[in-house]
Amino acid sequence: MQTVPRASFKLAAAAVLGASLALSACAGRGGGPRDTAYVARDVETLYSAAKDRLDRGQPKIAAALFDEVERQHPYSPWARRAQLMSAFSYYVARDYDKSVSSAQRFLSIHPGNKDAPYAYYLIALSYYEQISDVTRDQKVTEQTRTALQELIRRYPASEYAGDAKLKLDLVEDHLAGKEMEIGRYYERVGNWLAAQIRFQNVVDNFQTTNHAPEALYRLTETNLALGVPSEAMKYAAVLGANYPGNEWYQKAYELVQKKAPGASAS
Repeated sequence: MQTVPRASFKLAAAAVLGASLALSACAGRGGGPRDTAYVARDVETLYSAAKDRLDRGQPKIAAALFDEVERQHPYSPWARRAQLMSAFSYYVARDYDKSVSSAQRFLSIHPGNKDAPYAYYLIALSYYEQISDVTRDQKVTEQTRTALQELIRRYPASEYAGDAKLKLDLVEDHLAGKEMEIGRYYERVGNWLAAQIRFQNVVDNFQTTNHAPEALYRLTETNLALGVPSEAMKYAAVLGANYPGNEWYQKAYELVQKKAPGASAS
């Protein structure tokens, strides 16, 4: 039997890595339920029809046809590839829940497959595309972080690891930003302990992000507000040691001199 074309999958992977896909999510003229209605077809014809729909910018129909490959020919080598192409097609169609589900199904059935890194990458991307701004719930952002970390942990040398690391930095900065927003709110209403917990989380778990200097300043600020100048000095000193030229260190130094005149932040 003829093997599944590798080129088609590589093309799909390259398209995702490019981060900008010109494929339309619309079914387009001539597409509809009858295109994916059950009709017994040989596996090569069915797979080719799915790939053709994807190439023509009809990812939803393509995904349904790739699913049909697996349903009609579950024990064919084509079925394995169709599972992953289905996940990719759902991703292109912006049906991210189905993309995640299809990729997870692929991994549950073929955990050691050579294309497993790509399945993990698709899962991470599907979550990544759903990240909302910092004013909203960040559950999906946490899921993105977990998925990216899992990909990097399992396949650090894969072709997807580099992009995953870049996205992980952005995701962690986003999560740190959310913690800072909540912490600042608690400061404004005078809930210093609650604010402290949020800022400490940034220092402990997101110390490589751009929010770390401000978090150290806010910890200096909250400890002074709580009447613990020794702790405030500690955080100001850490800020000075790690970010000596940063504006937040200058503010921390001035704050300590004002609120605890006998102390030194350097």
